[in-house]
Amino acid sequence: MPSESNQDGELMRGLIAGTPGALEKIIEYWERPLFSFVFRYTQNEFAAREIVQETFIRIYQKRERFDFSYPMSSWVFTIAANLCKNRARWRRRHPEVSLEGEKRGGENESGLIEFLPADAETPHHILERQEDLKALKDAVMSLPHDLRTAVLLHHYQEMSYKEIAEVVGCSPRGVETRLYRARKQLRKSLSKGLEALTPDSDILSAGAVLPDFARASV
Repeated sequence: MPSESNQDGELMRGLIAGTPGALEKIIEYWERPLFSFVFRYTQNEFAAREIVQETFIRIYQKRERFDFSYPMSSWVFTIAANLCKNRARWRRRHPEVSLEGEKRGGENESGLIEFLPADAETPHHILERQEDLKALKDAVMSLPHDLRTAVLLHHYQEMSYKEIAEVVGCSPRGVETRLYRARKQLRKSLSKGLEALTPDSDILSAGAVLPDFARASV
């Protein structure tokens, strides 16, 4: 994720003042980390791109409400997380509706093999790895919104407890509690499919769940 700096404030001041190119610079700065978070949340590339696009629309529409006393990361991820939550709620209420674009975007099940480690040499190993990744994806997707958001922001965006607290609407201690509950629930969900995991295992380190272009390593 981009590091916090005075650049955030400069970009937002430029956007508020109507400086040409200000929004484009914000998009360039935040597009990759936002897509990384939203894709992991939704597990759907088409939906992730739609939500990221809508996030930037909201940033522009609400630009004058930006509070310069808070880091920009908290604000942009709050917008994105709320959009993810709204989409998930809508999908639960309309399970019978199949969005054509989302079907085309897919959930990248068949593409996971491309990102497997080199030591997965045999078809048997590849199949086992795919099954493990699917189990991990399903376990993360089963987490409630606040737990899923906290886990993704902490493990993949490397945000502090304070920053995450501003996104999910709780205290830093509340974030710590949510992360503990999330890890406990993930270990429980994965215990049958991933017996090799120990309580200290990093069960969220399976980078193959995310395509290379979506990694937040910028």
